[in-house]
Parts: sequence; structure tokens; C-alpha cells
Amino acid sequence: MKILVIEDNESVCSMLNMFFIKEGIEGEFVHDGLEGYQSAKSGNWDLLIIDWMLPGMDGVTLCRKLREEEHSVPIIMLTAKDSESDQVIGLEMGADDYVTKPFSPIALMARIKAVARRYNKQEPRQKNIVTTKHFKVDKDAREAYFKGQSINNLTPKEFDLLYHFLTHPRQVFTREQLLESIWGYQFYGDERTVDVHMKRLRKKLGPEAQNFLHTVWGVGYKFDESVKHDET
Repeated sequence: MKILVIEDNESVCSMLNMFFIKEGIEGEFVHDGLEGYQSAKSGNWDLLIIDWMLPGMDGVTLCRKLREEEHSVPIIMLTAKDSESDQVIGLEMGADDYVTKPFSPIALMARIKAVARRYNKQEPRQKNIVTTKHFKVDKDAREAYFKGQSINNLTPKEFDLLYHFLTHPRQVFTREQLLESIWGYQFYGDERTVDVHMKRLRKKLGPEAQNFLHTVWGVGYKFDESVKHDET
């Protein structure tokens, strides 16, 4: 597994490097946002770990630019900002996860491994294609279509959410259930993560396709093509 870490604190980098070596992870460390941006674009990475506060280009801007350019590599943000609004901003810019400083390297490794289990490029390919009245999703090719038109720019978590809903039509999922199924671990009760990713997914699906993703008030979400919701 190849991980690019964009972090200007060399002590944090040294600590992470020790854990990477122990886990057999190939890590590269960059200490500047602009340099990290170029490395992220040019390398074949399995995961990016990006600090929020960076010289040259801050981590949120870096994350946003990568997503705008359709880079779908999973991203974990490292941040000393622990307010709810800051965390939501990071997720809305395209991060798949965030870890608040100071953090436990063991906890971070658990999150990295959860991503690796889902996006391991060495896993044998299987036929994981689901077709509904309006949608077609190929899990292995990471391709999604609505009425034959490609749905572009989905991040890994957004894609997995869509696939999960399509394979469980009309079933209501709580936010906690979605965290466990999509993120692959307990997310310490931070259910805002699901809401932010659902908001982004609906936006990318477009005004017609998003009508089939329903909010079940007080419970969670479900996918149902038989009726349309009335949300904007």
C-alpha cells in the first residue's frame, strides 16, 4: 500500500513513518501544500493523508482542487480544528475521513486499514453489478450510470453509499448502520459524516436522480424508485 502524507510537522511524520514501516506500508512525506498537490496528482497513491494547516496551500484547498480534477483517491484529513463547522467543511471539500490532533497512531492505522480493505487493488475481481429501473452500478469498475448517462466525480465513499442503497432497495438505514457498513468501523458516534456525504452524493446525482434517495426523518435514509422525495 502506498500512502502520501502531506504534513509540515516533521515529528508527526517521523512517528507515522515508524508505524508505516511496522505495517509494511510504503509512505512518502511532503511538508508543503503546493509540493504535496503536485505529488498527489502525479503519483499512483492508495491513500492521501493531508494536514489542514500547511504552508503554500492549505489542506482544505488541496483536497477541493483534487476532487474538482476528479481524483478519487481516498483522503484522510489531519486537523487540530475540532469544531463541528470545521469538520463539516473538510468533509464537504471531499475528504472521506478526518482525525483530530492530537491523535493515536493506532487509531489512525485502524482507519487506514479500513480504507485498505475496501480499496485493495490486489483483490480478485468479481462480478458486482447492480441494475435497477434507472441506475446501473459496476462495483469493480467503479462506474455508475443513471438512465445510461455516467455519474461522474463520485468519491470512494459516495460511490459505496450509492452501491449500498441500490443493493438494499426500500430498506431504511440509520446513520450509525451506514457508518458501520460504509466506513467499516465505529466512527465514535459522529453521524454528521453521513449527512455531509449524502448531501454531496445527492448534488452529484443531479436534480432527477437524487429524487430516489429519501430522508426518513428521525431515522436515516433509504433508496426507493417507486416514489420521489420533495427535498431541494
